[in-house]
Amino acid sequence: MYSKIQKAIASIQTQLQDFEPSIGIILGTGLGSFSKEIDTVLEIPYNKIPYFAEPTVEGHVGNLIFGYLEGIPIVAMAGRFHYYEGYSMEEVTFPVRVLKYLNIERLIISNAAGGVQGHLYPGDLVFIKDHINLHAQNPLRGKNDPRLGVRFPDMLKAYDTELNKKALAIAEKNNIRAFEGVYVGTQGPNLETPAEYNFFNIIGGDVVGMSTIPEVLVAKHMNLPVLVVSVISNRCFPVDEITETTLEEVI
Repeated sequence: MYSKIQKAIASIQTQLQDFEPSIGIILGTGLGSFSKEIDTVLEIPYNKIPYFAEPTVEGHVGNLIFGYLEGIPIVAMAGRFHYYEGYSMEEVTFPVRVLKYLNIERLIISNAAGGVQGHLYPGDLVFIKDHINLHAQNPLRGKNDPRLGVRFPDMLKAYDTELNKKALAIAEKNNIRAFEGVYVGTQGPNLETPAEYNFFNIIGGDVVGMSTIPEVLVAKHMNLPVLVVSVISNRCFPVDEITETTLEEVI
């Protein structure tokens, strides 16, 4: 793993030269258009970076974008990988390790998610404070490389509380409906059943999605502060009000 990271970094830096991003951003499903807000310095297709996979889901372009956002140097993933696409957990989370070795100071992860609490509506923002991991696999499984992180990373503070406070304050200032909540991570690709949505509600979940948790686990493994924001794409509770959801609605 470590040698793969170094090869990817070397390939990127031959093009990047002196640009040094301080923040990494992962753009989730339906959020790729946010890349238009970036004052782009360099854009590298994933297929030009060693060991990067290629997204197969509509709306995930597959470019690593370097540039400025409100004057801050950032690197953004326009497109992410999901376990349900057939990639290994190592492939899904490999970009997070590369971003860390680009010396970013914090990582912002976005996703589209279903709301499993009655007060959540499409368009609401939920800043994640904790998660419930229902994925079948874990990206930290296998022999641990101490250069990347400790064998048993503690997940008590996986999500940065100070970043959440700042994000909530900004949302309130701009009259944006925003909450803190718990993310339930499922494997996908199928959407969940009404019984499953009800279960997620009972066990304390606020939103449900098919990404994010593997990336958070790896970020925490590498001691990288994380802010996660879920954009509610559809209501999944109360279960008697659920309607069928399509990818077009999500993106």
